[in-house]
Amino acid sequence: MKTNIFRILSIFGLIALVVACSTKRDTFLARNSHAMSTKYNILYNGDLALEAGMKDLRTLYGDDFWEVLPVERMQPDLEAPTLGGQPTGPKEQQKNPNFQRAEEKATKAIQKHSMNIGGTEVNYQIDEAHILLGKSRYYDKRYVPALEAFNYVLYKYPKSSKIYEAKVWREKTNMRLENDGLAITNLSKLLADPKVKLDRQVYSEANATLAQAFINTQQRDSAVNRLKIALKNTRIDDEEARYNFIIGQLFEQAKQNDSAWTYFQRVIDMKRSSPWVYRIQAIGHQSAQFDYKKGDTLQFVENYKDLLKDRENRPYLDWLNHQLAVFYDKSDKPKQALKYYNKSLDAQPTDAYLNASNYRNMAEIYFNQAKYVTAGFYYDSTLVHLKPRTREFRLIEKKRTNLEDVIKYEGIATTNDSIISIYSMPKEQQIAYYQKYIDKLKKADEAARVMAEKEKEKAEVLAQSRAGDVASADQSIRNVSKSSAAPVKEADANASPSTFGPKSGKPGDFYFYNPTTVAFGKSEFRKNWGNRAYQDNWRFNKSGGQAEEEKPEEELTPEEIKAKKLAEEQAEARYTTDFYISQLPTSKVVIDSLSKERNFAYYQLGVIYKEKFKEYERSADKLEKLLVSNPEERLILPAMYNLYKVYEIIDKPKAEAMKADIISQYPDSRYAQILKNSQTGEAAQAPEVAFNQLYKEYKEGDYRNLVPKLEDAVDKYTGESSLPKFEMLKAMNIGKLQGVEEYKKALNYVALTYPNQAEGKEAEVMLGRDIVMMEARQFNDVPPKSWKIIYRAPDPNAKNIKTLQEKLKKFISERTADQLTQSLDIFTMDMNFVVVHGIKTEQGAEGIASVLKEFKEYKLPDVAIVISNENYAVLQMKKNLEEYLADPHKPAEKRAAPVVKPVQDGPKTQTPRGARVPKARPAQSQTQGTQPPSIGRPPQDSDDPRAGNMPPGMPQQNTTSPKSQSTPRK
Repeated sequence: MKTNIFRILSIFGLIALVVACSTKRDTFLARNSHAMSTKYNILYNGDLALEAGMKDLRTLYGDDFWEVLPVERMQPDLEAPTLGGQPTGPKEQQKNPNFQRAEEKATKAIQKHSMNIGGTEVNYQIDEAHILLGKSRYYDKRYVPALEAFNYVLYKYPKSSKIYEAKVWREKTNMRLENDGLAITNLSKLLADPKVKLDRQVYSEANATLAQAFINTQQRDSAVNRLKIALKNTRIDDEEARYNFIIGQLFEQAKQNDSAWTYFQRVIDMKRSSPWVYRIQAIGHQSAQFDYKKGDTLQFVENYKDLLKDRENRPYLDWLNHQLAVFYDKSDKPKQALKYYNKSLDAQPTDAYLNASNYRNMAEIYFNQAKYVTAGFYYDSTLVHLKPRTREFRLIEKKRTNLEDVIKYEGIATTNDSIISIYSMPKEQQIAYYQKYIDKLKKADEAARVMAEKEKEKAEVLAQSRAGDVASADQSIRNVSKSSAAPVKEADANASPSTFGPKSGKPGDFYFYNPTTVAFGKSEFRKNWGNRAYQDNWRFNKSGGQAEEEKPEEELTPEEIKAKKLAEEQAEARYTTDFYISQLPTSKVVIDSLSKERNFAYYQLGVIYKEKFKEYERSADKLEKLLVSNPEERLILPAMYNLYKVYEIIDKPKAEAMKADIISQYPDSRYAQILKNSQTGEAAQAPEVAFNQLYKEYKEGDYRNLVPKLEDAVDKYTGESSLPKFEMLKAMNIGKLQGVEEYKKALNYVALTYPNQAEGKEAEVMLGRDIVMMEARQFNDVPPKSWKIIYRAPDPNAKNIKTLQEKLKKFISERTADQLTQSLDIFTMDMNFVVVHGIKTEQGAEGIASVLKEFKEYKLPDVAIVISNENYAVLQMKKNLEEYLADPHKPAEKRAAPVVKPVQDGPKTQTPRGARVPKARPAQSQTQGTQPPSIGRPPQDSDDPRAGNMPPGMPQQNTTSPKSQSTPRK
């Protein structure tokens, strides 16, 4: 009986379940069953996924604190190439999966539990499913589908309890679609409606969204007002801290520093209620307002050092060290500033612009210290971390390019000036000067020798304990290190910083950071391979290996003994003053040449500092040095004029005095006429105007008359920024008159003299492309398509040439079958051609030449030269008429195809120099040929006296191997 009742109840329960699962029946059971399943199953899991995704945004999103923060965090834009320029995976795999899961749950709720009966949705949870769908798409940055979801709620569920929340989210989506004006209009109307009752958190979000729209449209005051309202109504501490910080940033932009300070202080006062990063950044923004002249600097430094000691601030040491470095930088304490910039870099910042700021500021410090090589390396590293298509990137790139000339001419000026000054010393002073250097050199060499011996002892200890206790070997090394503490300190004072590696790390650190394992590895390498040179294919080189152990004295051959003795003598010679004095120039001609080269370098530096860097004090210093160094006559007047322009900015009385000197000493010069406001006459013509006029004559083919004009222009406009244009035009004119060989020489001069100017770079491209193609051309190297007849005409105004042209004109006018023309072409400085064009075949050209020579109505006595149009082009390129006349039909030689140098597209296609990888401290030198682009922090400046072994004033000898020049510290 009981079994039958149970069966009956089971059947009725199954029927009720089937009825309840139906989405087509509008019953109480069906509605509530689907609503409950939607809310407590699908939407619950969807909401959890959405919350997890938003939590990821809060914790993983990288804010750009250099700009005003966005009110709401959002996933970053996806970029396929994310590792070494190679894709790391499909874009879909890089999105936050939580938002995709939330969208799947919302879609499932709509598909499985929607009860659209008679055009009305009776499942009261489906509106929330559509809102969840819109939110998940919104955070997934698919704004158009998100907008469709929110609009569907507004259209289908006008009486929903979530209707106002849907309106707010719709305007958030409009704002993301850059419809800021529409979002401002709709949100303002919604918030101003007294009938609208919003949840407090939704009200806060609506005001925050409206504030973001105002920020996007540069309405700062309105944005601040709305953020203040959002701040009062939010219940989330994270949002409270963020809104306070953004208000502080907006006040900071408006130069309302007191108000900005107040809101940053609110963030700080929230303490642990605020994310720690906001607190650190608020402290940094307050520090930016510090008065470095009147403020309490001691208290400032003490506060920051306390922050650096705080364990909770360890993740933010990059920012704290940067702010302290900026403080020292602005306080004119470059040594301390460099120390803390380096500490900021050692903290391995993840913020690219923070890295760029560190490198840029360090570059400026080295630039101000006249260490231009080092400054160049740090500018390279700055460019690595800046976004390429930004104004700052272009400015730094331009400054770095201009620095090439500064490095070049500063090196010339410093070296030549040192040599000249030492040359002018009495012999006793020269000996004393070099003896002082030798004493320092001996001290440094002795310290290096002691260090090498200690390292050798460490390696031997490790080798002996190879099969024993590594811990005891490590202790032995420590004992050796303690015994050599004093010599190492002494070496530190004299050796280049690039010779020391990172500090030793704890056991378990990276292999190369542990000196014990590194020394052991070196010892084992030397055992197996010997002392190998740093070169390609070192394993297959016969040198090195165990057989390369140093032979005993009695086993050496006479030649080996002689070579060893010579090497020892050369090493000892470094410790004698005669070694250096013997290398000084002794000829007055050489000294005069060095002085001339130095003076030109001074002039170039003065102009570069004035025009490209706006460093007027330095420009004045270089030009003043030039004028007291007995310069060439051609440099005096341009230097005086440029110095006058600099004085106009930094010293008005000196400018007036210099103006008077120019007018009185050079009254007829172009500069004097400019200063007297007399713009008439050729001398007062602006360089741009003169160039345009000369270029017009070049285009018209007046090549011969251009020669003296261009020579005069080059002399007249020496020192002007437009001089490379005149030099390039001169080279092109030379090519027209003298052929490809002289054209190549002229282009080479432009490329070498102005390597960083547009003309110099263009000349370099033409040398590798155009000149190569022109040199490869030969007579008869391509099939002819048309022919010409040419007559030599040394003097185009001679009577016989005029007669020749008249008869040709008559002949052409009578020939109606062919479209013939004639022209007078320039060939060289003293030769022209009268040319008949438009002949289709060689036989036709020879027939016409025969008619012109034999018919009595023409009877031309001049020798006619028949030549194809293609050969005429080669003739004009190479100016080799005699070669053509010797054998006009000589076949072209078979040659390999010309190798054209590829054209570089500039920095966009090159790996930036100086890219810094964590723990790789020094950057590689740029003079490494086939070595890879420099990676790491820039090396020590070559200006540093510790960097080389030659004293100031001596020509530097390249005696170091590539390894010693470029190997990073490990």
